[in-house]
Order: sequence, then C-alpha cells, then structure tokens
Amino acid sequence: MRILHTSDWHLGRSFHREDMLTHQAAYVDHLLEVVERERVDLVVVAGDIYDRALPQVDAVRLADETLARLAASRARVVLTSGNHDSAQRLGFSSRLIDAAGVFIRTDAAGVGTPVLLGDEHGEVAVYGIPYLDPDTLREPWRLPARSHEAALDEAMRRVRADLGHRKGARSVVLAHAFVAGAQPSESERDISVGGVSLVPTSTFTGVDYTALGHLHGRHTLTDTVRYSGSPLAYSFSEADQRKGSWLVELGAADMTSAEFVDAPVPRNLARIRGTLDELLQEPRFGKHQKSWIQATLTDDVRPLQAMERLRARFPHTLVIGFEPTGGTSAAVPLARPQGRSDHDIALDFVAELRGAPATDDETALLQAACDACCEDPEVDVLVSAHGADGLW
Repeated sequence: MRILHTSDWHLGRSFHREDMLTHQAAYVDHLLEVVERERVDLVVVAGDIYDRALPQVDAVRLADETLARLAASRARVVLTSGNHDSAQRLGFSSRLIDAAGVFIRTDAAGVGTPVLLGDEHGEVAVYGIPYLDPDTLREPWRLPARSHEAALDEAMRRVRADLGHRKGARSVVLAHAFVAGAQPSESERDISVGGVSLVPTSTFTGVDYTALGHLHGRHTLTDTVRYSGSPLAYSFSEADQRKGSWLVELGAADMTSAEFVDAPVPRNLARIRGTLDELLQEPRFGKHQKSWIQATLTDDVRPLQAMERLRARFPHTLVIGFEPTGGTSAAVPLARPQGRSDHDIALDFVAELRGAPATDDETALLQAACDACCEDPEVDVLVSAHGADGLW
C-alpha cells in the first residue's frame, strides 16, 4: 500500500498579510498530481486542515473542492482534526462522507476504531487520533496526569487493544501532537498544558507507521514516526525548510520505504541583515529580489522611509526589524518627568530611538496627536509651563 502523508494545510491562513489561498490551491493541484503519478492508495492528513475554528468562506470552499477531488481520485483519504480546527465543524456529516471514501476522524471516543483498508497483502488498520485536549479528557478517560502524554498514552492503549484482535494486520496512526525530538517553528500555536506538551516517541511503539501533524517542519524521529510538516511556509523561521509530504510504502509485514516529495514553492523566503545602504547596494543580496523578505537593519540611526526604500530593490519586503550595532534601545519613562509635557516626552523618545531629532513635520504631527488624546488641549501647554504636581 502506498501512502501519502501530509498535514497542517491551514487553509485560510495569510503570511504577514499576504493572501495564501491561491498558493494553497496550487498545493492541492500538486497533491492530486502526486496521487495519480505515484499511484497512491491512501492519503492521510494529520490535522490542522483549517487555520481557525471558524474558517472563512473561501477556505471552506477550497476544503470542499479538495475533498471532492480526492474522493474522485484513486486514493482513499483519512484526515483528523488539529488544534486549529473545530472538531465538531470539521466532523459534520463524517458518517455520510465515509461512503465516498473520505474518512474524517474528529471524535476522541473513536480513536480505537480504525478505518479498515486492504491490499494484496491483507488488512491495513488506520487509526485517526484527533488533537486531544487533556483538560477535556482527564475526567472521562481518568487520566493519571494533566498532560498530552497521558492523553495520547490512553489513546494508544485503545489502539493497541483493538489491534490485538487483528492478527497480521498492518497499522497506521495519525496523531496531532508535539513529539519529543522535533524542532518547532514560530508559526505553530502553543499547545502546552501547564508546561507539559511533549510526548515521547515511545508512545507510538508497535505501529507500522505514525503520521504526525502540528509541527511545520518535516522531521524523521524514527524510521516509522515522522512529521510531514506544512506544505507552505507560514513564518520566516521556516525559510530553510523543505516543504512537501512523505510517500510511504507498506509491504507485506511492515513499512518498507519513505520518500519525501517536495511541494511547489510559490516564493522563496529570505532573512537579510545589514545597514540599509548595504542591503540596497551590495550585489550579494541581489539573489533575493524576488523573495519574501524579512530585513533587519543595523544602522546606528534608524533610516527614514526604510520600508519604501527597501521595496525599491526588494518589492516583496514584508517585515523590518531594527537592531543598531551599538545595541541602544529607547526606554519609555514609567512616570511623567517633572515639568515635561507629553509632547516633550514623545520628542525625546523619537530622538533616543532614532538617534536624531524629529523633523518639523513629525514634531507638528506628534503635537496634534498629543492634543487629540487630551480633553483640554491647553493642559499639555500648562504642564510644560508649571509642572505636573498641581494638575494631576
């Protein structure tokens, strides 16, 4: 049996305000091409189909089209809910949809009931474990601890209990969790419960293949326990990651091979660093002109109109940070300094942050902002003249 393992589609997610839905649709096209080209029998999607519990209409439309296309393909599909999904919304009508060969598993109570498939070597039991909330399950499952490890241990106990009655059956488990040995990215939502989020790889011992979701980078924790990662990058911390899915083959007795299939890259990501002049002039940065850019400027004095100037060379600059080589940073006073107006304090802050005073236009704009925040425009002038003690 040939299995394509993917996860963390996050349909509807944006990337620093860049709409990703078109790129997500292109990934779906790629997925269907791989299914046909590689003669895939089973597609498993290990959670986070959507980016949020109440997804936008366009994201739901793309998910509907995707599942309909997969149902019409040569492959069967098993997918589970992740921590970003609403289990009830994603699982709506799942018992009816089963008839189309798309098996949506979002109910924790059913973790020990597999989707049963077969090939020339016999039966394959596929267990879909949705994201498990330890707080919700602690009482009904009588968990010994408030942790993801305890919840998944109980889920796997149920899986093994069922698998024990299926002599000779090969097994596949889908799970959405943070498993020890993998490195998280900046784009994943924290699922820690009381600081206890890690699950050991030993939890999945005895399973022929475990398809993990949640972390956005691909990881091989053991030969049979793997993360596919997200098909697209959702943070600049993923700039160096390969995106795609695992093509896994089950033989007569166990997993025989795993090959990574790269996904299309809509636009490269680059993190560049230097003074504004260096970034604008040095040839070595030229290769990033078509990339999405996260720039860190190291100028001692914060440059004016930095974003506009960067975008003249790097039109897809999305994020700018400032880390002056001198390491200086502006501090906001905790209390109003004696005899200083709000306008004075704002001008001091600009001067300290930038290393140069505000321009005349900026000074006037800051004055207008201070006046707009004050019920009596004359108060700020009076504070400057007389001090704060008699007025506040």
